[in-house]
Amino acid sequence: MYYHANPQRIFEMSNKRLTIGIVQQRNGSGVEENMERLEEKILGLAREGAQLVVLPELHNSLYFCQTESVDQFDLAEPIPGPSTLFYGELARRAGVVLVTSLFERRAPGLYHNTAVVFDSDGTMAGKYRKMHIPDDPAYYEKFYFTPGDLGFEPISTSVGKLGVLVCWDQWYPEAARLMALAGAELLIYPTAIGWESSDTPEEKARQLDAWRTVQRGHAVANGLHVVTVNRTGHEADPSGQTNGITFWGHSFVCGPQGEMLLEASAEKEETLVAEIDLQRSENVRRWWPFLRDRRIEYYQDIVQRYRDLK
Repeated sequence: MYYHANPQRIFEMSNKRLTIGIVQQRNGSGVEENMERLEEKILGLAREGAQLVVLPELHNSLYFCQTESVDQFDLAEPIPGPSTLFYGELARRAGVVLVTSLFERRAPGLYHNTAVVFDSDGTMAGKYRKMHIPDDPAYYEKFYFTPGDLGFEPISTSVGKLGVLVCWDQWYPEAARLMALAGAELLIYPTAIGWESSDTPEEKARQLDAWRTVQRGHAVANGLHVVTVNRTGHEADPSGQTNGITFWGHSFVCGPQGEMLLEASAEKEETLVAEIDLQRSENVRRWWPFLRDRRIEYYQDIVQRYRDLK
């Protein structure tokens, strides 16, 4: 007996192409102005053929986590709320799947750093609450955000299953792996990361290289494209305790072997478009079958905080 492949199915599998638009923006203190500028850029990317558009982390405002101030909680909104109404309608007008990053007011005194994804018809496809919350000088996120409780579940959209994570999550291989094991077709990281001015040029270079490398590693280990969108520009520390953060830009898209397909500059606002072939993940996983060769029967200890071996 001979197996006759379906020619139509072969054609469909070899043509899973997706055009991705990224918005690397420098934000100001005016939320409405920031949103208007994002609107213009999203519509522009749609005119360039983007089917999926990704925005940076907490894109509506300045990065308010440089200080601990209860007044900043006024920036938070319910989901659904005014911002989801705005971005949902914008996704519909542009005809794109849109990945946003919002400060969610879930209940009085309960807030999350939440990515919300809208499908091209404007409906809310799903949301992801940031799981790993940093607490470092100028990044006082634990003051503001409760860790996420939605798990690592891809969001199904008209362009595929999106493994959406947020910023600090990008350093954790477990998060990327769990998204991949749940069927994510690409990994997406809205991001706000930069340098404090006291770092030496050598240290800045090491940090940037590590940031790129760890995410390219997630691409390789899971056979998936990675889309990372950072903000750019300098934002002052309102308290004056530090010299503020210079966000390092360098938003990028890489392929499932870690190959860089697109990278933005450090200091410029940019809207860029990359076309990817989602079928390439299938091909790479056939060549490098890391998922096949995992020894899951020996991985139980990974859920321990630390292995205190005697």
